[in-house]
Amino acid sequence: MTKRISHPDHRLPALGIRQPWAELILRGEKTIEIRSSQTQIRGTIYVYASRKLATTPHAVKAALKAGIDVTTLPTGVLVGTVEIVDSFPAAEKHATAAGVPAELLEGKFGWKLANPKRLKKRIVPEYLPYGVWFYPFVRKNPGTRKQA
Repeated sequence: MTKRISHPDHRLPALGIRQPWAELILRGEKTIEIRSSQTQIRGTIYVYASRKLATTPHAVKAALKAGIDVTTLPTGVLVGTVEIVDSFPAAEKHATAAGVPAELLEGKFGWKLANPKRLKKRIVPEYLPYGVWFYPFVRKNPGTRKQA
């Protein structure tokens, strides 16, 4: 049985993901996140909808296919949680689950996602993102500025 999480959970790291990808993850339509490196992190993480939107042609196409108006999506907030259950070299067979063309997967890694959950109330992090991973409520990096 999965343990219930009270939000905000100060122990959870967050991963910044541009919209519409964050929304597609929460809908369970994007089940593989593509990154340039593997991750050792497993378990539940926060999904942080980055302030900038994804504007690549494949992001625009994915939003249109899902009927998403990206201008209405939240940005700059924690929008949900998802579990990272695996990390592996990306291959052509992962293109559909990642929402990107197969040719973009060469030399990349896939992070398998499961059990997405939308937060009932979006949360503004206390600390700004400072890398791929960040802790929205705990200062882990002394150079990080607190959000005004």
